[in-house]
Amino acid sequence: MIISTTIGYLGLLGGLMLLIWLALRGINIVLAALLSTALVTVTNGLPLAQGLGEYFAFGGLGAFTFAGKFFLLFISGAMFGRVMGDSHAASSIALAMVKRLGSHRVLWITVISAGLLTYGGVVVFVVVFAMYPLGLKLLQQADVPKRLFCAALALGAGTFTLTALPGTPSIHNVIASAALGTDLYAGGWLGVLGGIIMFVLGMWYLERQRLNAAAAGEKFVPGPMDRNLNIDARTENYPAWQWALLPLLLVMATIMLPRVVTMSLGDVAAWPSGPAYTLLRFANTQPIVWPSLALFLGTAVTVLMFANVRKTALNTIGDGTQESIMPLINTAAVIGFGGVVTHTTGFQQFTQWMLMSDLPPLLSMFTSISLISAITGSASGGLQIFMSTMAQDYLAMGIAPETLHRVATMAAGGFDSLPHCGAIIAMLTITGLSHKQAYFDVGVVTVVIPVIATLSVMGVVALG
Repeated sequence: MIISTTIGYLGLLGGLMLLIWLALRGINIVLAALLSTALVTVTNGLPLAQGLGEYFAFGGLGAFTFAGKFFLLFISGAMFGRVMGDSHAASSIALAMVKRLGSHRVLWITVISAGLLTYGGVVVFVVVFAMYPLGLKLLQQADVPKRLFCAALALGAGTFTLTALPGTPSIHNVIASAALGTDLYAGGWLGVLGGIIMFVLGMWYLERQRLNAAAAGEKFVPGPMDRNLNIDARTENYPAWQWALLPLLLVMATIMLPRVVTMSLGDVAAWPSGPAYTLLRFANTQPIVWPSLALFLGTAVTVLMFANVRKTALNTIGDGTQESIMPLINTAAVIGFGGVVTHTTGFQQFTQWMLMSDLPPLLSMFTSISLISAITGSASGGLQIFMSTMAQDYLAMGIAPETLHRVATMAAGGFDSLPHCGAIIAMLTITGLSHKQAYFDVGVVTVVIPVIATLSVMGVVALG
């Protein structure tokens, strides 16, 4: 019994380390996830057919469960990104921003733009697709390495607005609210403090790296998947930036407007019947389908507005659809690995050990959710598991619901972003970069800095 338990623990650790090692070596992430899953399954005595066929593929955190849930979002995001690029709308916006703000502020533009999108409720994957065509043009104008754009995108879309700032409609904030009976603004001042720390340290790091890269002569190098980067003096065929901005604003407004209207109308249960209210209810209860429809609408409007994509609309949109498949499958494979891990005895025993440890409640909670998120490679997955299995025990230890809400949400957004994180893999796949090229900078802003911010907030709570 002791031997089999030890083998199981070693298998869990070995599977995680194997996945990270293969990812950093540039091995295909689907193959890496399958090999790591097989190692965990065999060493933990899980039935092979059940481990690979159910837990990995179709469980609550299964690969195809994830792929099915987010299929429309990836497809619609890739379509919109492609037509924005091929129509030169992204080029026009980029040139206008560089002219008015200066190309040296490309990282600030990226972080703030991505932050505004995610704080408004736009899903991270949508932000990556929407920002990338614009980011390419800004990077080319500023001659900033693509790896820093990846880090800036991760900072803006995956840190302070996703887990720290109060009021964000992110899935992480919603999970905590639903589990604890708190509202989305719970632990507000703690979230503001954590968000400020993440933003300030993140921008300091990015600007420092930008200056170091310039001093070392490191420049922007387009990847093999990057198209339409030839910005030259012949910009007469580019749409005016005001017109180019309309599809992007339309997408943002379509996603955010239902929330704004709902806040003004008050209690949903008291709404009268009617088509408008039915549509509003639908928008507010569909966090994935509604943004997907907004992106489809943005794609259609872009095609109608700009003749250079209207002539080849089906081919252009088809190319975007094709480009969405690999990011979706890569991300799903890693999520499936986490789904297998959560069914092991070792993982279940770990949760019990943490609850019985002598650590202070806040530190025990931070350690628990950090490790769960690290193993699953998902902040939302880790937070969901924590809230359903451990949250009530920590409330019983005396942690206030508002404090648990905010600190747990922030903690989930730290070690989730190790190299096997699904969102990280999706971003790297979309941007055409490898872990070796870009992960160090991404890791600093999505792991190191959020952990510092969370521990700082915990220190403030401990001091009273």
